[in-house]
Amino acid sequence: MAPPSVTRPPKRRPEKKQRDRAAKRDRAGARPGGRPLRGLPLIVAGIAILAAGSTSRRRVRGLDRERERPGGPGRRRRRRPRGRPAERRGRRPGDRGDGGDVAPLRRVVPPDVLAVAAGTIPAAKIERLSKLKRVGEVTSVAGASLQLQGVGLNTLAVDPSEFRSWTPPGTAKNTALWTALAGGQFVTSPDVAEKLQLNRGTRYPVVGRTVPNLVMGGSGELGLPGVDMLVSEKVGKEMGLVPNAAVLVNAPGVEPATTVKAVKQILGGGVKIVNLRASEYRQPGGGRATGYLDLYKQAATTCPGLSWTVLAAIGQVESSHGRNVGPSSAGALGPMQFMPATWKAYGVDGDGDGKADIMNPYDAIPGAAKYLCANGAGKGGQQLYRAVWHYNHADWYVQKVLNLAKAYAAKYS
Repeated sequence: MAPPSVTRPPKRRPEKKQRDRAAKRDRAGARPGGRPLRGLPLIVAGIAILAAGSTSRRRVRGLDRERERPGGPGRRRRRRPRGRPAERRGRRPGDRGDGGDVAPLRRVVPPDVLAVAAGTIPAAKIERLSKLKRVGEVTSVAGASLQLQGVGLNTLAVDPSEFRSWTPPGTAKNTALWTALAGGQFVTSPDVAEKLQLNRGTRYPVVGRTVPNLVMGGSGELGLPGVDMLVSEKVGKEMGLVPNAAVLVNAPGVEPATTVKAVKQILGGGVKIVNLRASEYRQPGGGRATGYLDLYKQAATTCPGLSWTVLAAIGQVESSHGRNVGPSSAGALGPMQFMPATWKAYGVDGDGDGKADIMNPYDAIPGAAKYLCANGAGKGGQQLYRAVWHYNHADWYVQKVLNLAKAYAAKYS
């Protein structure tokens, strides 16, 4: 209601002015005490805004454009009906993602683009991102800058059961780390743990809207530039992290510049968008692939004469680049849809963690290259045809894969 125009409002008392200034700082996203929160290095200062209200997280899939779903090496299979939402999000009924329990890791989703806003990204825009052509998955999380040991740390509030899939394989497989996070502890990047001399199992005051004493649950590579710390959604809600402050996009098989451009068009100005495949953001160790396109290209080098476009075509037909990882009606699993018996013979430990994981694209894609190469794919011509036929015993399947491979070659030449 507008104030009366015929009377002068009463003079404000000094203490009321102070309250008004404090409320204005809160609306602007200032931390208690009035100092602006630390911005996200390498990305944008906007994530450093704390807001009252609940933490929000949305995870949605892109449209499924593949109508035919073959059954992996050596087998044909019927298309598996799409599961209930919990299953499509990587959980099964009965899995728990909070209260100290965390769902098993069943897949790895290499993120391609990170977008960070100065406030909440509208849900409608997140939904539009998920419907972009060839976008696999989108997930959004709350974020803010919290203080630990007097240092501002850019923090995301996540569901451990779901978000672990978006982190580097070594971190994703560290169940103890995610269980600690689900139990209300915090985890950091290794650099932060070393810089602040943090000890696992020790309590530290973490400053946000509230100042809880949180246990340090461990550290691991997060794979996101400028992100220093993770807390659970419950902790993030209590500390006032900004809902939907950051969005991760998985767009397998797409040049990153194309995805970045499309994301910018939807989110508009005021949002910093980062190409996570850029060389400066690659994982330590030199040249590690960070997305499906990189994985196809890298795996093809293990089989002289095999084009990466054939692997990409098989990945698209089999699982739409990791969007539908099974199990199929025939029992095929993972982004390249191997039968377990075939995987036992041809599985590869692509990420060097000591385990050949059928569900992990870092292992499954080089495993597919190994299987194709063993059947003569590197020799081209009729041998390539026969090798693809061995992958799935159907001529229509071979023709579809080879036609898709030609399309990839034309697009990326």
